[in-house]
Amino acid sequence: MTFLGIEQSLTGRRWIGPEAAVERLSQALAQKTALPLAVARVLAERGVEAESAAAFLTPRLRDLLPDPSTLRDMEAAAARIVAAAEAGERIAIFADYDVDGGTSAALLLDWLRAQGREATLYVPDRIDEGYGPNAPAMAGLADAHDLIVCVDCGTLSHDALAAAAGTDVIVLDHHLGGETLPPALAVVNPNRADEDGALGHLCAAGVVFLTLVQAGRELRRLGRPEPDLMGLLDLVALATIADVAPLVGVNRAFVRTGLAIMARRKRPGLVALSDVARLDGPPNAFHLGFLLGPRINAGGRVGRADLGALCLSCRDPHEAGRLAAQLDALNRDRRAIETAVRGEALAQVEARGDGALSWAAGEGWHPGVVGIVAARVKEATDLPSVVIGVERGIGKGSARSVPGVDLGRAIQRLAHEGLLIKGGGHEMAAGLTVAEDRIGPAMERLAELIAPALAARSGGRDLRISGLLEAGGATPQMFRQLEDAGPFGQAAPAPRFAFADQVIDSAATMGDSHLRLNFRTPGGPALEAVAWGAMNGPLGPALIGAKGRRFHLAGKLELSTWGGRERLRLRLDDAAPPRA
Repeated sequence: MTFLGIEQSLTGRRWIGPEAAVERLSQALAQKTALPLAVARVLAERGVEAESAAAFLTPRLRDLLPDPSTLRDMEAAAARIVAAAEAGERIAIFADYDVDGGTSAALLLDWLRAQGREATLYVPDRIDEGYGPNAPAMAGLADAHDLIVCVDCGTLSHDALAAAAGTDVIVLDHHLGGETLPPALAVVNPNRADEDGALGHLCAAGVVFLTLVQAGRELRRLGRPEPDLMGLLDLVALATIADVAPLVGVNRAFVRTGLAIMARRKRPGLVALSDVARLDGPPNAFHLGFLLGPRINAGGRVGRADLGALCLSCRDPHEAGRLAAQLDALNRDRRAIETAVRGEALAQVEARGDGALSWAAGEGWHPGVVGIVAARVKEATDLPSVVIGVERGIGKGSARSVPGVDLGRAIQRLAHEGLLIKGGGHEMAAGLTVAEDRIGPAMERLAELIAPALAARSGGRDLRISGLLEAGGATPQMFRQLEDAGPFGQAAPAPRFAFADQVIDSAATMGDSHLRLNFRTPGGPALEAVAWGAMNGPLGPALIGAKGRRFHLAGKLELSTWGGRERLRLRLDDAAPPRA
């Protein structure tokens, strides 16, 4: 049913409110628990009942942490890592170049240092080597090491792992597996074909953390001291958010606990990154995903691939500051490159017209930004999106999906059918390599594969509303209670509230493309709202001259801290004039 009767907002969307059953449950929850109705609505949307509300609002790792040994090959992997550390063997870590790979590598580096051991870090160059293990690199590492641990990669790297013959290889990954496993001593991956998928929501850093929990058991069995693993959860939280892992089950506890640990500012690399990002106040999920994550990724996108992992694992504050400054500068370069590619990609998508898939390809597009641009295209079209950079007849692309469409599995099928040189990933994000002359047929086939799932996804452009609020009722205290129902992110969206019949006190541009306005319920206090990028679409121009007029507004609350002062505001998503 429509919310506030909005069939078409300023951005062309229909507003949809909570179902009647959810509204009834939220009313009952509020009565039984004495929680604010806004908080009760979030719990009701998650299917939480009154009896389990307290446990949901305070997720504890010890209650939610799964038994690591339920994953296949886990015991063998942990025992081999412990044996290598105990014997002083030469260990190499082969990591992906994104945040999940960098944090996974840093987890292992930290753990090994606690055992008095150092390891070789190897992160492939995105342009020269591409994603995942490659045969020359693995052969070179095998010549100089007794054990190679591949993190956030390796599950589909049969030929590359075979090149490490004579050296033990362990894979700690979460990407979709194929019908057969690569030649390795152990492949620990909750998304292996022979796993039940119960832990499929873990990112690679989560898999690595479980491996270290199992390693702790092994150390205990040997009568050896165990390192403190709780201090590593800042890295797991960062990876979980940045890799857009579903915030369900143990992932909620990882993030909640990790944010608290990060707030203590004990890890020099994260302190330095927070400072260059001008993070003022305790970190939250937004900071991890949109301030820290892009900077860590920047090294792998447009600079030196191992900078992120080196910064995260750095113990010297001065060196960490130097690395963070490099990553910050690279992130600025990345933004400039991204802006140019995004404009060209969106023009192609618009010219191509509607379909089940938004895709674009261009000669010389930097492979380090195609993933970000694919995400922007997805946001603009609300369709699964693929963006491909072409160089010397070979296209390297990234794909981003929408809920309900498993793009990783579809791309893996394309590779199996021979339309791609290689491809894989997970449900919401994937990568691919394709010959330039096969791009068109591959994208046509991909659209065909995902069309049924896309057709079954109803209301994709609808704006979901959790309930009504008044400007005067949006207080920092209420916001903190809402935050207890988080963290919010993939599979656990932050609540979006509507403010009905609000008077616009002021509206002005902020920077080149953003909108800032103040609004109030007639006779009540004012609340600030910010709409990022609104001047590039219909929302900003419609509201910029709206002083004194009334609108229904919808968005998500956020608490910002600047100069030691807290300020609650609305991150405005949409608006609509009241019906006459």
